[in-house]
Amino acid sequence: MVLRTALLSAGKRMAMAAATQASRRVPQMVAQRGMASQTLELSSYLESKIGSMAGAEDAEKKYAETGSVISVGDGIARVYGLSNVQAGEMVVFSAGLRGMALNLEEDNVGVVIFGDDRDILEGDTVKRTGAIVDVPVGQELLGRVVDGIGQAIDGGSSLDGCKRSRAEVKAPGIIPRESVSEPMLTGLKAVDALIPIGRGQRELIIGDRQTGKTAIAIDTIINQKTKAEPLACIYVGVGQKRSTIAQLVGQLEEREAMDNCIIVAATASDSA
Repeated sequence: MVLRTALLSAGKRMAMAAATQASRRVPQMVAQRGMASQTLELSSYLESKIGSMAGAEDAEKKYAETGSVISVGDGIARVYGLSNVQAGEMVVFSAGLRGMALNLEEDNVGVVIFGDDRDILEGDTVKRTGAIVDVPVGQELLGRVVDGIGQAIDGGSSLDGCKRSRAEVKAPGIIPRESVSEPMLTGLKAVDALIPIGRGQRELIIGDRQTGKTAIAIDTIINQKTKAEPLACIYVGVGQKRSTIAQLVGQLEEREAMDNCIIVAATASDSA
């Protein structure tokens, strides 16, 4: 009996000790679980914030490369956005037309439209190209008719594969230029005898309407085809009728002088 009583007492003491230890562990486990849940919530919150910040940065970068038209008129489009655009940079409208970023203001960009502004509506998307306005150059342009930005308008092959050069470049100074040493014969005896023109010089043809100014220029172009090394001629028609340009092309083709000539036509029907 004494032994059994001692064993029962020892068992009770052990059970009470185990219960006491268990009761002490429960708050610790609850506290650990609470800390773990708080850590998980904090990490989820930080991940969501980082993701939203990255999304905002991506949206800001994307909006810096694109913009939307807020107004358009008289060949000028006001574009909101394009915060990274450069002055003189080429941009593309969603309608396919091109334009040049000209006026960089604090809250919008003024874009000169190369084409009919009636094809552009408010809300249209505008994208950067990263390229300054350039035009095609080279021998491939001889015999062609192009518009003010070098796009072919004569129905011939595309000029996209030609070498290109910036439209606005700094003119060379006086020292690097070659001296005038070779005459340019116009075929008009009065001009060649009294006021001869040298290659590299400028000559102003001024006069009233219907006095033969264009005829002098055309005769000069036609006279260059007879040279051993024909002089490449560029005729620029600004504000003229399309029919007038077509007649000019017909004259040069009839005289076989179109092969060494380039005609740049900015007609009256084109946008300013």
